[in-house]
Amino acid sequence: MYRYFLIFIGALLVYNILLIRFIALCPLIGVSNQVETSIGMAMSVLFVMTMSSSASWVAWNYALKPLGVGEFLYIPVFILIIASLVQFTEMVIKKTSPPLYRAMGIYLPLITTNCAVLAAATESVKPGFLKLNVAYGFTFPETLVYTIGVAVGFGLVLIIFACIRERLEMSPIPHAFKGAPIAFMIAAIMSLAFMGFANLLGL
Repeated sequence: MYRYFLIFIGALLVYNILLIRFIALCPLIGVSNQVETSIGMAMSVLFVMTMSSSASWVAWNYALKPLGVGEFLYIPVFILIIASLVQFTEMVIKKTSPPLYRAMGIYLPLITTNCAVLAAATESVKPGFLKLNVAYGFTFPETLVYTIGVAVGFGLVLIIFACIRERLEMSPIPHAFKGAPIAFMIAAIMSLAFMGFANLLGL
């Protein structure tokens, strides 16, 4: 159980995919204007990332690796899996919550090209690519724990960032800093704060 805990904390805080590895910054800036939209994006990424990493683990261990074609085909296969799941998620949100679908706009289909989803799928199944300070060769349950940790870390940062940006809309900010400049400055300060988790539990 302690190994699972280390993997989860490492993926969530110590090696946060947004603020420590700087992967998938486009949705961080693009979908963090409103808390409601950020929650929708976080839930969508959690579903897509968990399902895609699980399917990628099965495809890697039971098809690509035994056939000896994993090194050449893993990226196209993983992208195909991710694209299928994103299409499914888009159809579900469009049917169940049209306002959220309109608010997320182009960023919902862009989950397909969200490098965080592909990075989580690749790192959890391909030994040697992982950057966590935990031994390689994840089992299926460890892959699930790792992926959920990455997705929760992504959602946590996205929602906190949206809360800050909503408050900034009511603050007297100089015109030159409004929009993307102040967003990047806040992201940099949050990144410095997350660096405080470095070496937590030896990770």
